[in-house]
Amino acid sequence: MTTSNTDEVDAEVRAELTRLRDSIDNIDAAVVHMLAERFKCTQRVGHLKAEHHLPAADPGRESQQINRLRGLAESAKLDPAFAEKLLNFIIAEVIRHHERIADDALNGTTSTTGATSTTGPTNTTGMSNADAPAGKATTSGE
Repeated sequence: MTTSNTDEVDAEVRAELTRLRDSIDNIDAAVVHMLAERFKCTQRVGHLKAEHHLPAADPGRESQQINRLRGLAESAKLDPAFAEKLLNFIIAEVIRHHERIADDALNGTTSTTGATSTTGPTNTTGMSNADAPAGKATTSGE
């Protein structure tokens, strides 16, 4: 059986797609593991804030983070607005965790807050960040 150029190209394209998708899967796994490490650190920050009666949100820190991440995104040829939206989403989840830790400290309970949410994080307006206008998901946290 002979193959046409189209069959060879199709096989080559399929092989390249598989290779690229395998790379994407590996990167996704690394991103998840890095986020898990980040949340471990922010959980410790949340406990320190609760112990010392500090607010869950820190707008100054958020501003620094956003500026830093936008710069990193630009140098990596990634859309800075996308990077900012991603960071705002993460920060909102961190604040939610910090608030839960503070509530648990006040109530004498222990939380095993994970980085999951059924409704998603909310911003300072109380609306889901997914529903917030672009650039309006303004919450802060480590």
